[in-house]
Amino acid sequence: MNLELDFRSGIPIYLQVVDRIKEMIADGRIRPGDQLPTVRALATELRVNFNTVARAYRILDEAGIISTQQGRGTYILEMPPPETSEAMRRTTFEALTDRYLADAVRLGLPPEEILAFIRQQLNSKKQGVE
Repeated sequence: MNLELDFRSGIPIYLQVVDRIKEMIADGRIRPGDQLPTVRALATELRVNFNTVARAYRILDEAGIISTQQGRGTYILEMPPPETSEAMRRTTFEALTDRYLADAVRLGLPPEEILAFIRQQLNSKKQGVE
């Protein structure tokens, strides 16, 4: 499972794991019924503490996104209702925006330059779609 974490972002690692898994669901990289790695396997892969991944899985489980079945594994649940999907899409977008802006600020870019770049990118994407 390819989860990219930023250990310098100031965002707790367990929340980054939650956000990355939500992103992967939102963009279709993982689908309902897919099995996630075990807590230990993902912790080893990410080189983080077992409890960090366990906490992330617990949050996803409480949100109804995954289900852990003793002895069988952890699976992505069926697609949530549209209002839950929209909320998940929005929080995923907010997390992506937060990461992007944190990196841009860390690079020392002024707000005007960040906004100009975003506008330029949006315009180029719109032209590519048309």
